[in-house]
Amino acid sequence: MHPYTRSTDSRTDADARSLPTLPIGSTAIVYCEAQFAEQDGKTANGLVRHSEKYEILSVIDSHHAGADAGTVLDGVANGIPILASLTEAIAHAGSTPDYLICGVAPADGLLLDAQRVVLLDGVARGMHIINGLHEFLNDDAEFAAAALLAGVTITDVRRPKDKKDLHLFSGRIFDVTCPRIAVLGTDGAVGKRTTSTLLVKALNDRGIRAVMVGTGQTTIIQGGRYGVALDALVPQFCSGEVENQVVAAFEGEDPDVIIVEGQGALSHPAYLTSAHILRGSRPAGVIVQHAPGRRVLGDFPMMPMPDVASEVTLIEAFADTRVIGVTVNHENLTETQIAAAIDEIELDLGVPATDPLTRPLDELVDMVLQAFPELSKALTQSPA
Repeated sequence: MHPYTRSTDSRTDADARSLPTLPIGSTAIVYCEAQFAEQDGKTANGLVRHSEKYEILSVIDSHHAGADAGTVLDGVANGIPILASLTEAIAHAGSTPDYLICGVAPADGLLLDAQRVVLLDGVARGMHIINGLHEFLNDDAEFAAAALLAGVTITDVRRPKDKKDLHLFSGRIFDVTCPRIAVLGTDGAVGKRTTSTLLVKALNDRGIRAVMVGTGQTTIIQGGRYGVALDALVPQFCSGEVENQVVAAFEGEDPDVIIVEGQGALSHPAYLTSAHILRGSRPAGVIVQHAPGRRVLGDFPMMPMPDVASEVTLIEAFADTRVIGVTVNHENLTETQIAAAIDEIELDLGVPATDPLTRPLDELVDMVLQAFPELSKALTQSPA
């Protein structure tokens, strides 16, 4: 079970525009056939780890059927089963859940024929659809007709607002007086959102008021209060929309610090939204998420992974900011290799490093406090 502590009255423009208004905690099945715990299953992966809006009942992926989703993803059971089909998932729920969420997130953002069949089946059974792909299902005649017949909604999370409602960069970011920290990375689907979410929770647990600004569809689906799906926007408005969400978070929450989720990588040949995040949020500090065990870019095997030192140099040359630490994605690494990677990064770069999923979260908080000691005044708990 997941906590549901926010009321729908606090939704941002992104939430109000893109998500239906069923109660917080509505039940959901996540469809992620053949992709769960993989890079292209990052939306499902994120929902299994964290969901403020939905109670995730199960994940559909016949390749892992019978397993616990938390065990497959992180080695720790969380009580969310993986089932082989929509029929099994509904039977397990005991009644038809409110939502079927498309948990796959391929690079091209398009729906395969087999995936269409499952989502249309969900519509026919009376389930609302949450779609984070670039392909808008409300524009698809078959989906639109099926939803009308079944009396359900289809939510295309990546559909941007009308251009008249988008924001250009305005300079309002200079009125935001609390530190902004951007969590960038060396590749797509490398763990930036997970680290951002864990960091916000850990800071709040220590008494430091932190709020997250999301920049991708998964954070919006999870129930993030502030965010925009940047990769669906005309580039002209990207930095302005980031700025607008950061300002909204500052004015709405009066936080001690704002954490901004990264996208792609500044060095990535295909995903350039990191540039807009740096320009729009003007972070005082950057945490870089890196996968030392990844040899090539996830969706682009012809491209070698950058080393973390080169990414740090690029970020600090591109923006008036500094890298305050590195977080390690431990994929393909043994425990010994994780420890060695952390030591090597700290020695080479002179900044703290940690793995948020295998090391105490206090290390992540300490990374922030070392860079922004003024935040220590808000501490209410000491490290365990």
